Amino acid sequence: MVEKTSLSSDENFVAPVSELDPIIDKYEKKECLIAILQEIQDRYNYLPKNALIYVSEKLNVPLIQVYSVATFYKTFSLKPRGKHIINACIGTACHVRGGRRIVDEVKRKLNVDVGETTQDKLFTLETVRCLGCCALGPVVVIDNNYYSHMSSKKVDAVLNKYKKEENT
Repeated sequence: MVEKTSLSSDENFVAPVSELDPIIDKYEKKECLIAILQEIQDRYNYLPKNALIYVSEKLNVPLIQVYSVATFYKTFSLKPRGKHIINACIGTACHVRGGRRIVDEVKRKLNVDVGETTQDKLFTLETVRCLGCCALGPVVVIDNNYYSHMSSKKVDAVLNKYKKEENT
């Protein structure tokens, strides 16, 4: 049985072409497809369906090729993600220091599973196998801010920091 995969689970959002043109024009070449997709994802926190179609048309690259790149690399997401991306390391060094317990605590506090986004679209929880800072483990990264020597007890304070920013 073949599973049907949609280009995006958020069919309602349309990335404005006026925002996409400068990104595509900056690179201009189909050899720069990954860089173009990275910039689009940086802007929207995921790759909207219409953006992939527009990139395909503008670069004269088959849509299947754009889609293949977007689904091959784990860094890309076709699903809308929260404003703040939480990457919890579960690599060996972090795992033996309690990384899995931290993931479980974040899941409990936010009422989401790994790969899911909170109802308020504030957080998306993801796991990674290694962040390259094993001596600091367990490590959680939120929006490129590293939180080292994490514990279940610290999770609430870290999450509250981001929640408070939204309320100010």
